[in-house]
Amino acid sequence: MSVQPASPRQLRLGLFVQALGHHVGGWRAEGAKGSPTDIDWFTWIAKKAEEGKFDMFFVGDALATSVHRLPSTMSRLEPLTLLSALAVQTKHIGLAATASTTFDEPFHLARALCSVDHISRGRGAWNVVTSFSLDAARNFSREDLPSHADRYEMAREFLDVAFKLWDGWEEGAIVREKDTGRYSDESKIHPANHKGKHFQVQGPLNIARSPQGRPVIIEAGSSPAGQQLAAQTAEVVFTAASSLEEGQAFYQSQKQFVRDAGRQPDHLLILPGVMPIVGRTREEAQEVWNQLNELVDIDNGIEQLSARFGVDMTAYPLDGPVPEIPATEGSQSRVKLLTELAARENLTLRQLAAVAAGSRGHRVVVGTAEDIADDFQHWLEQGGADGFNIMPAVLPDQLELFVELVIPELQRRGLFRTDYQYSTLRENLGLPSVDENFAAVAPLATEKE
Repeated sequence: MSVQPASPRQLRLGLFVQALGHHVGGWRAEGAKGSPTDIDWFTWIAKKAEEGKFDMFFVGDALATSVHRLPSTMSRLEPLTLLSALAVQTKHIGLAATASTTFDEPFHLARALCSVDHISRGRGAWNVVTSFSLDAARNFSREDLPSHADRYEMAREFLDVAFKLWDGWEEGAIVREKDTGRYSDESKIHPANHKGKHFQVQGPLNIARSPQGRPVIIEAGSSPAGQQLAAQTAEVVFTAASSLEEGQAFYQSQKQFVRDAGRQPDHLLILPGVMPIVGRTREEAQEVWNQLNELVDIDNGIEQLSARFGVDMTAYPLDGPVPEIPATEGSQSRVKLLTELAARENLTLRQLAAVAAGSRGHRVVVGTAEDIADDFQHWLEQGGADGFNIMPAVLPDQLELFVELVIPELQRRGLFRTDYQYSTLRENLGLPSVDENFAAVAPLATEKE
């Protein structure tokens, strides 16, 4: 195949890490390795991703567990603790983790994230989420959850407090004048003095300004409230789209939200999740995919759908159509994606359960390095994405093949970096400084009446 013309832009690639692979049956595949609580395993994954010049290593989180969860997520390390350990084992790759605004306090989380940014010398990122699990609520002494709208209102105020705390330390606040004994310039350290509906925080933060000023902010909500929050506060958006048309529609919608917020649309990057199944031939890749699908536990898939939809799906016939169930106050965007996928592909409940269990609704691309590069290039050039969040189905094999085969093909086309150029994650993502990115966004008015 001849080399296609290089795109004017380059892809941004995150590695979405599940310790045992993203496919629900990936841990059972031949050659699969790893442990969700083994720091040496995570270190290997991070270093392999850094070898492939990935922009970031990303680990998700949840604040509750059960025997029905994926093996990767039933028992797992606390994300910020994990990132701190990886920060001293890597040099270039960004380090991102999920943390909830529903069950934490702004001062505590802002301090922890600023610490990760210092330890990594400017490679930290925070995936901001609002929690929708009743099990999580009950782990934090609560019997119910705020509504979807209230959770996003809390998240906006939480972020506003975190921004005030991070920005409360100006550059050059630590002066270290040994001859005068003056250690800091108090004119450059400011309290937050935040008094809002949900939070009252005095400040200042008890840690100095970090290399990036703030960690890179990532969000993933695809509801209108989520898109609005991202337009005002995020620099990267994770999403899920099962077709280019869906990807283009979300891309255009989110970029318009960004324009409406007064920001430049290219100052927010959109990275859909994708599960590439890489083979040295198409036949090899298809065989890997077929074998993985044979390992899907349909009962587990139905359990996942039930949790996602908030309805007991065992009440419906497996080989009948997917029932029409409206999205609840939970994960609205993923329910919508799965419902639309079932309607478009005319899937039975059994088939949707297999898809949901296998890739959790994310897009799957099966083929050679050239096939996958063709797909990524097409999405980039057709306005479906700024890059992708890569979800290896099986570890270590699929990550090794992606780094060994797909990355060089993307580099050959001029679609991806051949080396890291900068020291911070924000710079390597091509994002401007914090001040430039958010200069036009008015702070939230949260002062109590």
